[in-house]
Amino acid sequence: MIVLYNDLYDFFDFNAPNPNGIDSDSEQTEETETLFEDEANDGSVTVNKNGSYIHCLTIIGQIEGHYSSPPNNKATKYEHIIPRLVAVEENPDISGLLIILNTIGGDIEAGLAIAELISGMKKPTASLVLGGSHSIGIPLAVSAKKSFIVPTASMTVHPVRMNGLILGVPQTLVYLKKMEERVIEFITRNSEISAKRFKELMLNNEELVSDFGTILNGNQAVEEGLIDSIGSLSDALECLERMAEKQHGGN
Repeated sequence: MIVLYNDLYDFFDFNAPNPNGIDSDSEQTEETETLFEDEANDGSVTVNKNGSYIHCLTIIGQIEGHYSSPPNNKATKYEHIIPRLVAVEENPDISGLLIILNTIGGDIEAGLAIAELISGMKKPTASLVLGGSHSIGIPLAVSAKKSFIVPTASMTVHPVRMNGLILGVPQTLVYLKKMEERVIEFITRNSEISAKRFKELMLNNEELVSDFGTILNGNQAVEEGLIDSIGSLSDALECLERMAEKQHGGN
């Protein structure tokens, strides 16, 4: 049975009347049965996992910042993600957050803003990297309390870049260095990799064509300490369920 809510406000109101007139409490018999999706259709859903509501948030394509991406580009808009994270954190009916990533990176400040919000949540959080989580996608992947990656996924570590007009003055290099330090500090604070090792991967000049950096597959990302475990969707959901049970048991 799938119950679809078309009202954005009903999305977070689990006591709202069932539009199909079905008593969900008496009809729920499957392990994962009830699906709520808002009218924005941005790929975010909330599922009932053994009695615990888990919200799934997708971060795909380019992380869009203060400037809009071209209309043909898939993008994750931070002005959509930030209020959703606040709503998930404050909703007592939601037990955990699953972040699924397949992103090429994008705006550094927007990516760090989302990552800091996720890392500061009290709700159980888990991330799952599918396809890739490159560039600023790395802080987003490590921001959760538990991170997973499939073996075929990849993560590209490279220095901070700038687009558009760049002034050829020493202050530009200082700005880039400070931005890079912010990214490295967040990653090392939320993963097991050291700042020294991350810089080595970032400044590697023997792997990428006409660029610095390193491409890590799933197993390598775990070996380097960026990601906690190799795993799939079921592993991430089971981890969230355990964390939710532990949190509720401690209250």
